[in-house]
This record gives sequence, C-alpha cells and structure tokens, in this order.
Amino acid sequence: MRTEDVLAAAGTGLWRWDHATGLVTLDATAAGLFGLPSRQTTIGESMLRARVHVEDYIELYRVATLIAVEERIGESRLRVMDSGGAALRTLRARMRAYGDGDDFVVAGTLMEVPPQTHVSAPLGRDWRLSREAFLLDAGRALAEARTTGEVLRVAAGLALPGFSPDGLVVFGVDGKDLTVVGHHGYAVSTTVERRRAGRAFGQSIDSPYPAAEAIRNGRAVYLPSREEYARRFPEAWTYVEEFGRQAWAYLPLVVGGRTIGAWMAAFPEPVSFSPDERSVLTTVARMLAQALARTHVFETERELSADLQHTMAPAANPRIPGAQLVARYVPTGGGLQIGGDWYDVIPLPSGRVGLVIGDVQGHDVRAAAIMAQLRIALRAYAAEGHRPETVLARASRFLAGVPVSSDERFATCLYLEADPRTGTLDIARAGHPEPVVLPADGTPVQRATVGGPPLGIVPDWVYPTTRLTLQHDETLVMFTDGLLETGGHNLDTGWERLRDALTAEAGEDLDKLADSLIEAVHGPPSHNTTGPLTDRREDDIALLLFSLHHPATPQRRLGITVRQAEPGHIADARHQLEELLHDWADPDQVDGAVLMLSEVLTNVLVHTDSDALLTAEVRQEPAGRLLRVEVADASDDLPHRREPGEMASSGRGLLLMENIADAWGVDPRGEGKSTWFELHERVPIPG
Repeated sequence: MRTEDVLAAAGTGLWRWDHATGLVTLDATAAGLFGLPSRQTTIGESMLRARVHVEDYIELYRVATLIAVEERIGESRLRVMDSGGAALRTLRARMRAYGDGDDFVVAGTLMEVPPQTHVSAPLGRDWRLSREAFLLDAGRALAEARTTGEVLRVAAGLALPGFSPDGLVVFGVDGKDLTVVGHHGYAVSTTVERRRAGRAFGQSIDSPYPAAEAIRNGRAVYLPSREEYARRFPEAWTYVEEFGRQAWAYLPLVVGGRTIGAWMAAFPEPVSFSPDERSVLTTVARMLAQALARTHVFETERELSADLQHTMAPAANPRIPGAQLVARYVPTGGGLQIGGDWYDVIPLPSGRVGLVIGDVQGHDVRAAAIMAQLRIALRAYAAEGHRPETVLARASRFLAGVPVSSDERFATCLYLEADPRTGTLDIARAGHPEPVVLPADGTPVQRATVGGPPLGIVPDWVYPTTRLTLQHDETLVMFTDGLLETGGHNLDTGWERLRDALTAEAGEDLDKLADSLIEAVHGPPSHNTTGPLTDRREDDIALLLFSLHHPATPQRRLGITVRQAEPGHIADARHQLEELLHDWADPDQVDGAVLMLSEVLTNVLVHTDSDALLTAEVRQEPAGRLLRVEVADASDDLPHRREPGEMASSGRGLLLMENIADAWGVDPRGEGKSTWFELHERVPIPG
C-alpha cells in the first residue's frame, strides 16, 4: 500500500507551499480539510490566506521562516474559516522548510485536531513578535489591494494580535458630512437595520460623534467601555448602544498631512487600549489611509480612462445591410490606459460604409487628444463624400497643422470604402499595416495595397487608392500594430503569430474570432485583475473584422450624362429608364420612377451650372427586386422643400419623391451632391 493511501486513511493530508512562486499544492485529503473539492489541486497564497485565520497565517509564516533558517521540523495551528468568518475546523500542520528569506519552500502534513484537544503553542509564541509579524502581513496585504473594496476586505479580515474587532467602519468626508466608505460586522439587510445604521453613522463633521471628532482634531478617540462612550458622547450613544459592542477606537486616516476620513474598530469585549495596542491600531490606520488614498487615485484613473475610451469610441456600430462588422479595442496596460489607437465606422451614401483604423504615435493623454481630433476630422471628410485618397490627403494636412508643444506627432491610418452589395473595397493606406483577407479555407493573406507615408509627415502627399473585391465567404481583418508587436515580436514574427491564430480559428463567427485574436496576443484573461486582460499589455490594440453576406448583384444597370447644353436629353434618359424597367411588375411604379427622374434632372439643369450624371440599377434582393436611381451634380447647394401654389410651375419635386419613393435622400459627394431614390417592386395580387 502506498504511503499516501495510509495517510489518507488516517485523515492526514500532504501539502507543499512554495513561497517564491506563491503556489500551494494540496493532495485530495488536504484539499478537503481546507474546504475545497477533495482532489489534488494547486491554489495561490491569497486563497490560503483567505481560508486561514489571519493570526494563524501570520504565525505560520513566522514559523516557516524560522525553521527554514534552523533546518528543523516545526508545527503550527491553523483555524480554517468559512466565508462568513466562522471557524470550520482546526488543523495541525507539521512541516519542514527549506531555503531562506522569502524563498522558502514548506512541505509537510495536515490533520484535523478534534474539538477540545489541546494544541501546543507554536514555537516561541510572543506577543511582540506576533505584533511585528501581523503588521508585516497586514502591510503586504494592504499594499497588494487594488481597489477600495479590496482594501476594506483586507481591513475586515485583520485579526489584531491579542484583541480582534468584530465591527469596522471606514468614514470619508464629503463637504460637511461624514460618508461611510465601507463597513463590516453591521447588518443592513432590512429597512430597520439600514435606518439604525444611518442614524449611527450618518453624521456631519461638526456633530458630537467620535469619528467626527477624530477627523476634526486629527487625534484618535479611544473608548474602552460602554460607560466611557455614554459619558463622553451621550448624543451618539443613543444610536450606538443597541449594536452591543463593548469598546471602540476611532482613528483619523491621514495622508500627506491631510485627514481624509476615520477608521472605527469596535470590539465585543472591553479593551484597555494599552500603549502597545494603541501603537498597533495607529500603525494599521496609517497603512489603511495610504492604501485608500492609493486605490482612490487608481480608481479615479480607471474611471477617467473608461470615460475617455467611451467618449472616443463610435457611439454605436451602425447596422450594415448585407454585411457583419465586429470591433475590439484593448487599451494599454499602464497609466490611464488610453492611447492613440482608434477605429471608426462611417455610413456613406448609396449603402456604402467607410471603415477607419489608425494609430497616433504615443501612449499618453496627448496622443489620445490628437487621436480624438483626427478621428473627428477624418469622419467629417468622409461624410462629405470625398474619395478615400482625398480623405487621407485632407487628414494629413489637418494633422500637420495641429499645434504641438514640444513634439510632433504622426499617425498611421487605413481608410476604405466598402460596398456590401458588390463586395468592392476602395482602400487608401498611410503607413499602416496591410489589411488581411481570411478566406473560408483558413489561409489568411495580406493583401498588398499601394500606400503612402503616415499622416502629418508630408502634408501634400497624394495617397493612391487600391480596389479589391471581397467575396461573401471572406473576412477582412484590419488592425493596429499592437496586435503584431506585443510580446517582444516585430512586424514579421508578429504576422506569423497572427497568421497561425487566423488559420486555427477560420470558420468561427466574427465575435469568437475577434476574442481569439486578442487572446493569442495576451494569453487567457486573468481573473485576478479588474480588467479583461493581464498587465502584460504593451500597446493599444484596435481590431476590425468585416465580412459580407451574399452580395446582391445588379441585374441591369444604366449610366447617362445629361449636359447643361443638352436639356433635350432628359427625354432620352426617361425613355432609357422605361426600357430598364421593361419587365417591372407594377406599371404605376414605372410611371412614378420616370416622373421623379424627370424632376431631379430638371432641378439640376435649372438650379445649378453643372451637368447631371445619372446612374440607375435594378438589383435582386431577398425581399424582391429593388430600383435605385442616383443623379449626381457638382453643386453643393442642397434642394429645399417648398409649398407651391396652385398655379406654380415648379417646387413639387421633393413632394413627389416623398409620396412616391420608398426611400430617398440627398448625400454630399466631395465637391457636389447626389440625389437618389429607391423603389421596391410591388407584385400585384391576381384577382
């Protein structure tokens, strides 16, 4: 029979604690003794600390360091606690330790001590040594806390050597009022309990209340008995006595000479508050104040970062008929977690969409501010109807003119116009990584596009446009260089890693694909942080995935230019539109389309000095055939709706379109505009 089987039969478990790595390994019996599932497992020191009484953990740490130096066997007692702070059982830990300092490794046995069984005191138990070990561990735990909630949980779990409070309240200051930052040991689950706690703690800074006095004077208030509390603070005692505590300590929380609040520790038994006890409480209050101030700054930065990210991200990705779009933004792991990466989705005329992804140099607030300005400018240029090459050229001139203090910033950018109906992509690139196309067979390919320098370097650069066609079973992948270079990679090795991830996840839905690409860079998400990723983030990442459903192809198409000097060609345009709709099911719709076309063309020739470019096409869509007619001209003047009188000969064009067309609009087109309307074919019901 194996030794492990014999020990398990005797209720004895094996455990190993490697303090250098922070990992504790337990066999099935030891795991069960700690209240975990009875199987071999490995946990972190934080979980061990959470399941053991704080005082016992401190003593365990002291014994381990001592026997590691003396190279002998030691013994310690461990009270295993449940989530509510009650003791589940007491364990005897016999162990041998190796190493020295903070690099010790403990290995030994664990067994439960029957109730009422005397356990010998740990080696060299001494109150002062326990106090020093307690303060060391408390300081370490508070220093590791990253949020106010974690600081309060650590404070609630502190078992002061020789005297332990069972009620804690941390007060803050809001103007003239005390606020309760957090509490432990005071039930507030019912309306009566909340009202009682509100009367006890909801005081002003000028009130005769111990916490208020500690904050006003900057000196601790010690109340060793109920009688002392009632004598010194009779008004507050009326609300406090019903909680049943026997002694209280109110200590100011001071940071940098400024009092930020107070800490109340309430005890179930009278406490004399000897000089040693007051020294421990004062030290804990100082550490608690520092931890709260630090986490407040950290949380303020995170809130500012989240607000900035929310403000700078698109309000919402628009629904794109015939296409699917998925975006991800992962901030850098340091500072305010903001930087210069961004993406945008811009609705364009004729059902097209503009996709933007870019990266401003730097990872600071300045980079984020420039990014926000550039994003707004680029969106405005695109919304005006300019082609991709013009959008980037104007954005480059804009960035070159942005005032800077002592540094000059540039930005890489990839901008494309996508037509979901045909899969056509018109791409302009400014120093940005090439887009990637992922076919259904899982072979990702970087699509070569003609590019230019980053924005802001050469203000007058002419950025060429590359046209690609995206098939319905392909996915376009756009990203910033953070997806490639994080983890010590360069652009080449980063592309190899990205290519492997894309190949492995080909065929997945876009949301899962996006998450898998981020995870391929950072590894699995960490559950020990408040954010979605670990602090190994070295650069921002912006990611856009774009795919098409089955694109609708035009059944037939018409293109005519009606010049200013040839108004008689309006009749030709009307005739050709009738020919285009020769098999349209509803003759009334054909008449309406011809009438609207005549009005739009006439409006261009009468009210502008430019020619009219007519484009009409019939497309087959899932719901039936669709007619779309566009008339473009070079004038920036938008048509105005007028209310014509009975004898008026003009002014009815927009009224006609509102009543006849299923959809219509006027879109800017760079230098000029496009007036369009759509009709869905109505099939008459027989009989």
